[in-house]
Amino acid sequence: MTISGNTHKVNTLVVEDNAIFRQVFKERLQNQFPSMAIEEASEGNEALQKVDTFHPELIFMDIRLPGQNGFYITKKIMESHPEMVVIILTDYDTPEYRDAAYRSGAKYFFAKDSFDWRQVDIVIRSHI
Repeated sequence: MTISGNTHKVNTLVVEDNAIFRQVFKERLQNQFPSMAIEEASEGNEALQKVDTFHPELIFMDIRLPGQNGFYITKKIMESHPEMVVIILTDYDTPEYRDAAYRSGAKYFFAKDSFDWRQVDIVIRSHI
């Protein structure tokens, strides 16, 4: 499964209720990884449906979502799909939120206010 060799289209799900952030993030991913297939979800139930139909390998998950929060959705995903990689993206960079993210099954935690695309690139490339 490689992006550069285009032997496998990496399915990625972006779960974010802020439409502008979601669109900008998706565009950046598409520009950086042209062979990546990207789906979007704006709330938790939609994310769970897309997990079952789209089968993403990578999931970028916001914490604050309409309905169930990102920790709960991550936990549900990990219970049925432990092979998927969930990356938390949030405005709330606190030790409590980091702990909750990892306890829910997330593999990575990135704060939006100190976001570094080089780190995201390393994470993505390490899982493809």
